[in-house]
Amino acid sequence: MMTNKKHIYPLGIVGNCSYLSYIDKNANVSWQCWPYFDSSFIFGGLLDKDKGGSFSISPTCINFVSKQQYIQNTNILETTFECSDGKFKVIDFAPRFSVYERFHKPLMLFRKIELIEGTPCIKVTCNPVGDYGKIRATSELGSNHIKYSGLQSDVRLTTNIAKSKIISSSELILTENKYLVLSWGIPLEAPLDSTFESFYRKTKIYWRNWVERSSIPNFAQDHVIRSSLLLKLHQFEDTGAIIASGTTSLPEYPNSARNWDYRYCWIRDSYFTLSALTKIGHFTEAESYAHYLQGIALKKTENIQPVYKIDGTSDIPEEELDLDGYLGNKPVRIGNLAYQQIQNDVYGQIILSLLPLYCDARVSNFSTKPSLQLINKLLNSIIDKIDSPDAGIWEYRNIAQKHTATYLFHWAGGNAAKKIAIYHNDEAMKIKSERVIKIASEKIEHCFQNKHNFYSVAQGSLDINASEILLITMNYLKENPEKALLHLHKIEDMLKTSDDLIFRYKSLDDFGDTHSTFLICGFWYAEALACLNKLDRAQEVFYKLAKHTNHLGIFSEDISPQDGSQWGNFAQTYSHVGLINAAFRISSKLDKMPFET
Repeated sequence: MMTNKKHIYPLGIVGNCSYLSYIDKNANVSWQCWPYFDSSFIFGGLLDKDKGGSFSISPTCINFVSKQQYIQNTNILETTFECSDGKFKVIDFAPRFSVYERFHKPLMLFRKIELIEGTPCIKVTCNPVGDYGKIRATSELGSNHIKYSGLQSDVRLTTNIAKSKIISSSELILTENKYLVLSWGIPLEAPLDSTFESFYRKTKIYWRNWVERSSIPNFAQDHVIRSSLLLKLHQFEDTGAIIASGTTSLPEYPNSARNWDYRYCWIRDSYFTLSALTKIGHFTEAESYAHYLQGIALKKTENIQPVYKIDGTSDIPEEELDLDGYLGNKPVRIGNLAYQQIQNDVYGQIILSLLPLYCDARVSNFSTKPSLQLINKLLNSIIDKIDSPDAGIWEYRNIAQKHTATYLFHWAGGNAAKKIAIYHNDEAMKIKSERVIKIASEKIEHCFQNKHNFYSVAQGSLDINASEILLITMNYLKENPEKALLHLHKIEDMLKTSDDLIFRYKSLDDFGDTHSTFLICGFWYAEALACLNKLDRAQEVFYKLAKHTNHLGIFSEDISPQDGSQWGNFAQTYSHVGLINAAFRISSKLDKMPFET
């Protein structure tokens, strides 16, 4: 059921690069997939209140106030409740810290109910489910735990709360701190309270050290730090894959049926994501992601898919589930048919993504370099497909065109290959890459509309598309700022809202009209303004866009231009990557400005 209020996702996210847990302002775990990002949820109230199960800690009084915050420079979440009978807070985190030169990141959710004042009456529920709500776990009491059976693996809740109170969802009076640890497979076999406090302290130190080791620009530091922490959460450390989002089927706009599963790794995101990771100085994460992409490219250099699962496998069949949907929005989908589409930009994207493995001493000196033959094969794929229409980076399902953005990534991939060739003294590869650069440039120019001074979305089309902002930010138009400015003005005229939000496009697609703006396009716009030295305007746009977070600084995918509502999957790594890259571009330009006394 929809409301007329501005829609903001009231959720915080904790995780440890093994899983993600979404916790609302009422301290209910409303979304958590175990054991992997793309597994069935064990708590899925976000999509179905009845079939989704629950793991909640809530006051029993009707009138209470709650607020959430992250502990500064961490991914540890606090939800504080003020009630008529007292005050308490819930601390949630997923353990992550170093043990014997490895990271301890178990499939465990740690929760503490900390008494602040009074004697509040609370209720704790824990009802995990499996197979997307088709299976309800059976509970069995242990001496200091509840075992939930019937799922893919046993789930155990270890706690010092009376277990019968949890099973019966009975009220209890909070007179002391309480602890809960939910584990998948392997239970917690250690003293509860001391283990919690030890893991809490170590996890807090880990995240703060991670931020300390980050390269953060002077501009918009708080925004960049939170975006960086969220980006880190979305990397599946076992393989290096970075997912687009941890959720599925949150609608791009109410009743639009544009409800997609984003719990996978999109090749189209790779260049932007690796650029952000490199900028913040986290080369281990960037190298891990590049190796994941290398593995995909080595398996198959022809017809590389737009999207893969986090383990690098390719089959992602799409199906609809019998669930209510978020706020009644159906369908609920798992899987994503985008894996069957043709997106020819992926070859240039992968060359760009592998560039550090070949040329960056911060990475390549400590890593086995891939064979140069791989780059040659990717260049050959570009040459073979350079005249072929594709679905474009926005993944039109039933529309194939010769997209400008695809040619741009051919051009950028060619330039990256040229750098690799020069670095490794490979004259034949250098010649081939120059051929790719030349052909791609010619193709891009065929998309320029001389009469209207802009680059259209594709050859033979007069439609305009936000993806062509990348012609500026990826330096294709670096030597022609006047042409770049005219092009950007046309995008402003056609795609920009009065609040500086940017539509991906306005033309009809497979699902009809588009109603929401795409947040990363706004950050591309801010970055383009900075490229053109419109720094005051770039900062103005950036800070307007940065206001479109929820209460914890988290972005969704889409923003309604009518009222600024958040829509689309959440959190959206693409949006946070856009903020990071725009902030660095603006900061670098500001650093070059002359000092005024």
